[in-house]
Amino acid sequence: LERGSRQIDLKVESGKLQGKGVIARLADVEDRNQAEDLVGYEIWVSRDEFPALEKGEFYWYQLHGLAVTTVAGDRLGTVDHIMETGANDVLVIKPDSISVDDQERLVPYVEDEVVQEVDLETMNIVVNWELDY
Repeated sequence: LERGSRQIDLKVESGKLQGKGVIARLADVEDRNQAEDLVGYEIWVSRDEFPALEKGEFYWYQLHGLAVTTVAGDRLGTVDHIMETGANDVLVIKPDSISVDDQERLVPYVEDEVVQEVDLETMNIVVNWELDY
């Protein structure tokens, strides 16, 4: 757990999503008062503890910084971050020095329809996206 410059190492015994938050049971936290002292801390998990993904699945952090090109070969820029929306996630693509133009783009992460390929080895995402969208 981390808040400001303070860090506490605790083991998560169980957890679940609830609304926009997380409910977690932490080792050595035995009562409500101890739990209330931890409100406002961010939960950090080492990447080596993430579950393995199936082929074609990606963690958001793996997509940050990847180049984005269209099926026609035009470079749109790189993934700056990803927004979570109700319908689908959205790639926020910022232009870079070799982009076709200087336009920031919001591209929905819809597999097969928009996102054609994600290649972590070449650090590239191919999208079916027109320049004038």
